[in-house]
Formats: sequence, structure tokens, C-alpha cells
Amino acid sequence: MSPLIAIALTTGLLSAIWGWLATLLGLLSWVGFLGCTSYFASEGGYKALLKTLLCNTSGMLWALLLIHGGDWWGNGAAGYLMTGIVATLMCVQGRQQWLSYIPGTFAGCCATFGAAGQWQLVLPSLVIGALFGWAMKASGLWLHRRTQPREALPDAA
Repeated sequence: MSPLIAIALTTGLLSAIWGWLATLLGLLSWVGFLGCTSYFASEGGYKALLKTLLCNTSGMLWALLLIHGGDWWGNGAAGYLMTGIVATLMCVQGRQQWLSYIPGTFAGCCATFGAAGQWQLVLPSLVIGALFGWAMKASGLWLHRRTQPREALPDAA
């Protein structure tokens, strides 16, 4: 079985489980899929999982700054200016190794805006979603390896 098909199968199965679990726990399934997608779009592995989690979370925090900062600077032109400044800072934070996954930062920010700032739902949804993304890929690669024919062992003479 090819790696793509193996990952597709495990992704399908774990996506169904995530949808059920998110409903059961009262989480946002679509936000979990953003966490999952963030992981899939990364370079993969444990370090990428950690970087995805850190960047998704930082994006959530940037969004909260913008959402709640509107009380300080208003919703007019100053709000648009602050959006530009924060977007710039979200990119600049990429100078730090563990915050260098800029698409993950923007995904966390977008999820928070889409959920109207409900970080109590966004954070666990992103975290569990990223963990599911890791599990989808890892289990798919495991399935791929298990379906490969074993090489014939030499005869013990």
C-alpha cells in the first residue's frame, strides 16, 4: 500500500473519531481540523508538532489582543492599523525558532476570530486537532510499513 493511501485511510478513520469526540466534548470540530491541517502542512515529526502547537497558540493570543484591544483603540481606522501591526508582528515572531511556523500562527489567529474569541473552546480544539493530525500521519506511515512485503530471509544452512 502506498504511503498516500495508508495516510488517507488513517486520516479518514481518525477524522470521523475527531468529529464524534469534538461533539461529545463540546469542542469546535472545524477548529480542530485547522490544528490538524497546521500539523499536516508542517515538516512533520515531534518537533513540528510542538512548533505547530506553539504557533497556533500564539496566533490565538494575537487574535485576542486584536479582539479585546478594540476597546482601547476603537473599531475605525485605528483598528485597521492595529490589524496591520499585529499581522506584521505575527510574521516577525518567526525569527524565533519555535515560533517560525508562520502559517500555524495565522491559523490559530483565524480560528480565534472565527470562534468570536472563545479561547476556552479554541485552545483545546487546536491542541487536540494537532495531536490528531500527528496521529493521522504517524498511523498512516505505520500502516504503510506494515503492508510492505518482507524480504525473504536467507536460508540457515
